[in-house]
Amino acid sequence: MTDIAAEVLIERLAAWGVDTVYGLPGDGINGIMEGLRRHQDKVRFVLVHHEEAAAFMATAHAKATGRLGVCLATSGPGGIHLLNGLYDAKLDHQPVLAITGMQETSVLGTGYQQEVHLERLYDDVTEYNLLIDNPAQLPGVVDIAIRTAYARRGVAHLTMPNDVQVAPADADPYQHVAPARPPATAPIYLSPPGVPREEDLHAAADVLNSASKPAVLVGAGALHARAEVLAVAEALGAPVVKTLPGKAVIPDDSPFAVGGIGLLGTRPGEDLMEECDTLLMAGTNFPYTKHLPSPGQARVVQIEADPTRAGVRLPTEVPMIGDVKEGLAALLPLLKHNDDRSHLAAYAEAMRRWRSEMHALETADRRPVAPQYVISCIDRAASDDAILTCDSGTIATWAARHWTIRGERGFYLSGNLATMAPGLPYAVAMQHAFPGRQVIAYVGDGGFSMLMAEFLTAAQHGLPIKVVINNNNSLGQILWEQMVLGYPEHGVRFGRPASDFSAWARSCGGYGRKVDDPADVAEAVAQALAHDGPALVDVDVNPNEPPMPGKVSYEQAKKFAEAFMKGQPHRVSIATTLFKDKISKLGR
Repeated sequence: MTDIAAEVLIERLAAWGVDTVYGLPGDGINGIMEGLRRHQDKVRFVLVHHEEAAAFMATAHAKATGRLGVCLATSGPGGIHLLNGLYDAKLDHQPVLAITGMQETSVLGTGYQQEVHLERLYDDVTEYNLLIDNPAQLPGVVDIAIRTAYARRGVAHLTMPNDVQVAPADADPYQHVAPARPPATAPIYLSPPGVPREEDLHAAADVLNSASKPAVLVGAGALHARAEVLAVAEALGAPVVKTLPGKAVIPDDSPFAVGGIGLLGTRPGEDLMEECDTLLMAGTNFPYTKHLPSPGQARVVQIEADPTRAGVRLPTEVPMIGDVKEGLAALLPLLKHNDDRSHLAAYAEAMRRWRSEMHALETADRRPVAPQYVISCIDRAASDDAILTCDSGTIATWAARHWTIRGERGFYLSGNLATMAPGLPYAVAMQHAFPGRQVIAYVGDGGFSMLMAEFLTAAQHGLPIKVVINNNNSLGQILWEQMVLGYPEHGVRFGRPASDFSAWARSCGGYGRKVDDPADVAEAVAQALAHDGPALVDVDVNPNEPPMPGKVSYEQAKKFAEAFMKGQPHRVSIATTLFKDKISKLGR
């Protein structure tokens, strides 16, 4: 059998250690599909139901494993569908390779069916972007694309006309007129050194050693550096605040943990940002600057892998460039142990009170079901190495506050893009990557309905993912955002009939259960987690439970009141829920 050019592509992916490609076939990639068929012993093709999900899965694979994620789509509409998931990878700095098809070269530029020039469309989302029009370019451009994705922590894209895909692998149809030949490359990437410059480490230590009210802010770039973060916090006597993508950096029961930052964060976390006189930022480019210390309030030290991101959010006295794990390990011997634990003790006590208040909201005696209770049931029943994937919306608030990081638990969501719908495809990819771990998708009804076909994907691939739907029959986050602007809600609640996604789960051959009674929630979650296969629990929750900030500002309260006065249609139910929340907290 004659080798075709597409085989060279697939063989090179395998040489880079790629073992899984997520995608959807089409006539624009039949040659690549044949390459995958011929080398299915090396690279597994995971057939999904929507290309957007394939891109989310590639992004999730990269987030969870640190290795290249790969997705595949046909020409035209298939490639267009990949874009949202690819922007998730771009904005969260994940190495992903997108491979797409293209019409054959002889008809390009003629307005042929589905002729979309994906190399132009992808120009903004990619770090490397190429249309392959000669088999002789392979495998060199594959090596360059993958090295670029790793080095720049972003998306690479190769699009291949279908006649080039099926051309003989050794075809080189053109005369070489340049003083060059196709480069002979190797499937090797070495990460740059991760230790910051010695003078920067000493400068950082000088700032941190002089702190009286230190704070550490960690993000997703520190997920691999738990021991180093805790050692630095111990030396400084510093409370540690976590961004939501960095939630799993340190355990939530650590004496240094003060929860999250921002609207989804904790009151102690907000207080710390307002009070600290020195801030160490590690592996984060947190964009919501209103929740950071005011410029000039605190001396700032930052360790950041990308020089262009260092000092972007705050005036940074010492921007160290390097890997968080290696950088903090090198910094640690230069730090003086702070024997004054009063600052740390004050925040430990504040967190004890905060946890007590949050626990008070996890009550089973509310009807409709309190969303805080649902996630608390998941938290108690899940294993200590469970991975929770989450959609964007109000559920991100409940997960931030009621999903406890302990042991080797993981937590993943769309960070900077904050798109709807990735929770389910993330779970599919992570179950592929970690077949022995419990993987739970905690999603809203709005996000789940967008890509719900991927539950069938999980069933067809024998993946025992668990899905818990926080079903408020609305776009909950937008509802509250409208009210915080002072406007009554509009166009955010779905009508009747209300959704019952458990029926869909059962039709896919999985476990499916609909719950509207709080007395049944814990049992349903436990049964789903114990089920030998994909399982889904669809819980009807209180749609009028507001995801309140850790600290409510005067301006936020004023706008909320304005929305009520202008005719907020569910003001009685919302006010009743807020009153019950307050009573529950006081009862603690």
